[in-house]
Amino acid sequence: MQKILVTGAVGFIGANLVLSLLKRGKPGMVRIVGLDSLNDYYDVALKQYRLKEIEKVAGEVSGGLAWTFIHDSIADKATVDSVFREYQPDIVVNLAAQAGVRYSITNPDAYIESNLVGFYNILEACRHSYDGISPDGSYQGVQHLVYASSSSVYGANKKVPYSIGDQVDNPISLYAATKKSNELLAYAYSKLYDIPSTGLRFFTVYGPAGRPDMAYFSFTDKLLRGEKIKIFNYGNCERDFTYIDDIVEGIARVMQKPPERSMGEDGLPIPPYALYNIGNSHPENLLEFVDILQQELVRAGVLPADFDFEAHKELVPMQPGDVPVTYADTSALERDFGFKPRTSLREGLRRFAEWYKGFYCTEKEQQKE
Repeated sequence: MQKILVTGAVGFIGANLVLSLLKRGKPGMVRIVGLDSLNDYYDVALKQYRLKEIEKVAGEVSGGLAWTFIHDSIADKATVDSVFREYQPDIVVNLAAQAGVRYSITNPDAYIESNLVGFYNILEACRHSYDGISPDGSYQGVQHLVYASSSSVYGANKKVPYSIGDQVDNPISLYAATKKSNELLAYAYSKLYDIPSTGLRFFTVYGPAGRPDMAYFSFTDKLLRGEKIKIFNYGNCERDFTYIDDIVEGIARVMQKPPERSMGEDGLPIPPYALYNIGNSHPENLLEFVDILQQELVRAGVLPADFDFEAHKELVPMQPGDVPVTYADTSALERDFGFKPRTSLREGLRRFAEWYKGFYCTEKEQQKE
């Protein structure tokens, strides 16, 4: 049985990964432990909805035996150590983090606690897992640590597309700085303790039941309330929107293939460490993105066909921490795993709009009745 620990397990990416792993796994062949603090950075009801979806699928797959949920934070070292001792994970996927570029400007403490202290706790637990051999000798410690980095580490790099070999020494937000720190810490632990680790730089992840602070979700909320949406940099930004299913597929492939341990010519271990971009490799102009979003919201019945979009749009300057373009070079991912995200923006936004209609609008319509 393969034992997998997923932190941030009811976050947007975490929940979708857990659901995918449960559906792929054969009964009795996988055990997934989810750890999440369910903080209130955004609507906790959405996280609880994801958790219920996981519990439903877990019940169908193995009567719930393949899934264990722990409500706590990775910033609590005692909790993290206890989870590693009890469940002895073979693979750790660290997706727990305080997200959001703009929020980091006004709430830095949350980022230090989760993204730095929390990640350090995970690294230390991975390190000491090699001391926790089971009585039968079967436990060999964590075989692969996969963790979430971010396209934000590229800062204001003018070279596009962004490649994993580019310099990333000039973050323009605290969030980006914490993600770069994660990469450096993971590299050091790989070097010192021979822990296979892989960092994944995600590019603007979106989809059904996503994060309400992301543009596509918050725009929809505001339009439905009749409020204006603010389009930054006067619409002259481009984002490499990556659909959630593509992100999950990338993670699932990467986690099963840890970097190989090997020795260098100097007789010393070469750090079993890797980095990959996971992005759609197709930047979309924000004005075009908003146009597609409004079309799909009308198509799904979220907004009426005669909705006056022009009256609800406002072009505003760039915000602190933002960058004008994100664009992923995924050639390394394609080379090593034969995978490249392919979901079009229209297809992804269509699925989001249909989910939004069912999750929010249908409930409101029933309440009116």
